[in-house]
Amino acid sequence: MTEARDEEVFHHELETSRNEPSVQIAEIVASHEDTNEESLTPVYNQIDHVISHIFSDPPDPSAEVEVTFSYEQYRITVEQNGEATFVRTK
Repeated sequence: MTEARDEEVFHHELETSRNEPSVQIAEIVASHEDTNEESLTPVYNQIDHVISHIFSDPPDPSAEVEVTFSYEQYRITVEQNGEATFVRTK
């Protein structure tokens, strides 16, 4: 992957207690793309319920779990504490 310019990297804090926390991913991408989340591919198609699982039954903090995946035109990393980084890839 090529190095992203600063304006193409976005940091967000996800609400770890939210019922479907992965929906936040679509909401964030939609806000950066100036569209609504209904026009995007469902996040479920990319990562199923992985984020929900690490938030609802988190591993020991020393595990420092990170999930990295591609969604729409972003490479997204979500940490078990809710910190998320979105890197625009195109």
